[in-house]
Order: sequence, then C-alpha cells, then structure tokens
Amino acid sequence: MARNHYHFETKKPSIIFFISAPLVGLFVIWGAIGPDTLESFSESTLNTILDHFGWFYMLATTFFIAFVLFLAISPFGKLRLGKPSERPEYNFYTWLGMLFSAGVGVGFVFWGVAEPGLYYLDPHPGYADAPEEVRAAAGLRYAVFHWALHPWAIFSLIALTLAYVQFRKDQPALISSAFQPLLGDRKYSYLSKGIDTFAVLATSTGVATTFGLSALQITGGLSHLSENIPNNAITQFIVIGIVTCLFIISAATGINKGIRILSTINLTIASILLLFVIIVGPSLFIAESAVTAIGSYLTNVTQMSLDLYPFGNGDWLGEYTIFFWAWHISWAPFMGIFIARISRGRTIREFVAGVLIVPSLIAILWFSTFGGTALDMILAGNEQIGDLVLDNVEVALFATLGELPLGFFINILAICLILIFFITSADSASYVLGAMTSDGSLEPKLFVKVAWGFLIAGTASVLLWSGGLDGLQSASIIAALPFAIIMIVMAISLLLIMRKDLKEDQKKKREQLKKELKQEVYDEMKESESD
Repeated sequence: MARNHYHFETKKPSIIFFISAPLVGLFVIWGAIGPDTLESFSESTLNTILDHFGWFYMLATTFFIAFVLFLAISPFGKLRLGKPSERPEYNFYTWLGMLFSAGVGVGFVFWGVAEPGLYYLDPHPGYADAPEEVRAAAGLRYAVFHWALHPWAIFSLIALTLAYVQFRKDQPALISSAFQPLLGDRKYSYLSKGIDTFAVLATSTGVATTFGLSALQITGGLSHLSENIPNNAITQFIVIGIVTCLFIISAATGINKGIRILSTINLTIASILLLFVIIVGPSLFIAESAVTAIGSYLTNVTQMSLDLYPFGNGDWLGEYTIFFWAWHISWAPFMGIFIARISRGRTIREFVAGVLIVPSLIAILWFSTFGGTALDMILAGNEQIGDLVLDNVEVALFATLGELPLGFFINILAICLILIFFITSADSASYVLGAMTSDGSLEPKLFVKVAWGFLIAGTASVLLWSGGLDGLQSASIIAALPFAIIMIVMAISLLLIMRKDLKEDQKKKREQLKKELKQEVYDEMKESESD
C-alpha cells in the first residue's frame, strides 16, 4: 500500500527536544533533592484545581463522549483516517492488543482488583449508610465508570484528530497539527511550539509515574511470592533496569515488530488470565456482577457523569472520579499520538467502535471478573484483601489470585503480563516522545527514543528512591486542566476540517455520478444508433 513519504521520513530531534528534556531533568532534580516540597506544592495546587474546577472536568469529559459518538453516527463517520483508497494496516486483534499496550493495560491490571473493593470499603457518600450488597454493587459500578467510556473518549478525541490530520491532511504527528484551521500560516509559530512542548512535558511526567507504579506492582508481586525478594527501592531499580534493556531491544526492532509482537502476546496472556479467573473463581458471582454492572452503568452513567454532590460532602468525587478524569487527560497526548499511529486507514465509525465501544466492554468484563472476585472474598470475610485494597494496592491482585487454585503459577503469569505491559508502555512512550520531539516524524531516530526511555526510567528511579513519585504524579495531573481546554478547541478545529472535507467528497461523488450518467447515456445512444 502506498504511503506518503513525509510521514515515515526519519528526522533529527527538533528544538522541542532540547527545551523539554532539560525541563524534565530539572523536575527530576527537584523531586530528588526536595521530594517533600515538590509533593507539598503539587498536592496543594492539585487540591485547589480539583476543588474549584471539578465541574469543568465533569462537563468536559461528558462533552468528549458526546462529540466522539456524534462523529461516529453522523455523515462524518464515513470519512477515512487516511486517503479514500487506504485500508487498515493491522488486523483487529493486533490493533486491539496495541491499544492496551500503550499503558492503559497497566491501569487495568493495577486497579482491576483494588477499585471495586476500595469503593465498597470507602463508598461514595450517597451510599455510606447503604446495605453492604448495595455498596458492593455501587463500588463495582464506579470502578467501571472510571475505566469505560470516559477515558476512552478522551483518548479517542486526540487520536482521531491526529490520525485525521496526519494521514488525510499530510501533517506531522504533533498536537499543534490539529490547529491548522485556527492557526493558519502560523502553525509553526511560538504558539504551536508551546503547545507541543507542553504536551511533551505532560506526557513525560505522566509516563514516569506509570513506570514507578509498574515497578511497584512487579516488586510487590515478587515479594508476595517469595519472602527472599524484598519489596524495596533496590528491587524496583533492578526491575526498571531490566525493563529498560528489554525495551531498547524492542524499540530497535521498530513498531511493526517489537510492540506489535509483544502486544499480541500480552493480549493472549490477559485473555488466558481472564478466562482462568472466570472459570476457577466465583463464576456465577462474576457473571451476575458483569450483567448487573452493564445495566447499572448504562442506567446511571448520565447521572454519574454530571454528579458533583453539591448538597453533601463532595470530597469523595474529587479524590476519586475527578482525579481519574484529570489523570486520563494528562495521558491523552501520549495515548492519542500512539493510537493515531496504529489506526491509519480505518473509517471514523470503525475507529470509534474499536477505540471507544470495545475497550469499554472489556473494562466492564475485566473489572467485574477481578474486582468481583475480590469483592466476593471481602464479603465472605477475607480481611487481608480488604486491608491490602486500602493500604497496599500493588499487592492486592496477587493476594486475590493466591486464594484461587494454582494461585502461585497464575501469579507468575500475572507478573509476566505486567512485565510485558511495562515493556510495551516504555517502548510506545519513547516512540511517542521521540515523534513529538522530531518534528512529528513517525520514524524518529533510535537514539532519540532511547534517550527518552533512559530519561523516563531515570525519573521513575530517582523519585522512587527519594519518595517524590506522588509529587510528580500530582504535577502531571495539574497539567490536565489547560490540556482539557486545548482538547475542546481541538474538537472545534477537527469539526471545521472534516466539514470542509465532507463537502469536497460529496462534490467529487456528484461529479463522478454525473460522468457515469453521461457515459451511460452516451453508450445507450451509440447502441440505439447501431440498431
């Protein structure tokens, strides 16, 4: 299939690389030297934002869902993310695996057991005095709520916009490319560079915190399996070092080999793990929980999406729901650029089905299975799982799996799953950051990708050692507020682009139809003359 040469041209690092990389380095130094001051500053700023702009996050994320669904069901849904003759690069199974490999898979594994139990033990204030079965159902529903339509709509908007401007409008893989109708000839101005630099900073800090969380969960799992492996910073450094070496090997092979192969393997392992828990776990409880979660989610999603609990204590929503919306938005540049890269050739309607609907259904099944299993154990009186959910989240998955038959071996499989997710997250993150700091090239130089990989790994290692990881996570989420505004403007820009293209496509179709009709009339006239 023919490809536009520009998009796959390897380019040198741009000025954005030399601006953003030192800024990330300075942030790491701050976290290493003064982790308490970083955490204090970040936490106070984050709390202020969550308290005063929670309403904006709730409205914005709801708007993103409505906008993406509108594009899918409207005439725009027929437009293709590429030239009209192009078709998808990857089959559906590979594509789906790569969607989760970009980092969200880590979130599913990390929170899959913990969230439903957490919201049962620390419930929404509207359910604080409810019977335990009502609190359990609400806990599962809110876990699904945090990982189904809303986050995927956030990722979909960025990915859809960037895929469209890259592959149909021949623009580079940069966030600023989406603003061409609004910036016009100033698309390479200081404003566009500022947008791209901001996106790089938000992405790199967000990815670094995920590195830290992944290392915490892997070492937590290893220490749970063997008392001889301590769950401390040294073990975490070793894990990060091993992952860094493996990710460099994957990065050197390119996206069509490294990430593609590992993503397929990981999707298969995740499917095996999911089926195992469904079969040997509380199968009936899981099935009933999944069906109930679907019905409860669909019935209450509008109310939950716009619920700020203004007549009661709204701190719970700020601590959980709004926090998650901000976290997902801070991830949006990274997820958006990567999903755009692997979605070339699909129609908007196919894209929305694959990036919004299918992952949401998988989220319901995943959280109902793992979270439902943990809830069943907690309701049966397993206090250990409940304590871990509240105080030691990274070990909760392994403790839950350890209660099932073949628990030791299935825990090893879970560690392999997290490890591969860790590698693919590192690979895709370094690829995205490399593209963003190489003028949007979809084939950034290897040394740029490796440089970002080492910088992110170093960031996670230093902050795990100094205790500044929470501060960095809060700082990355603070960036979500201005980026949410950027996303709203991006949606308007995309609508302007597609409206113009749809009119042009319709005009071309009418002209083609006229030609075909004229040719048909001409052929009929020739035929009648010959008769």
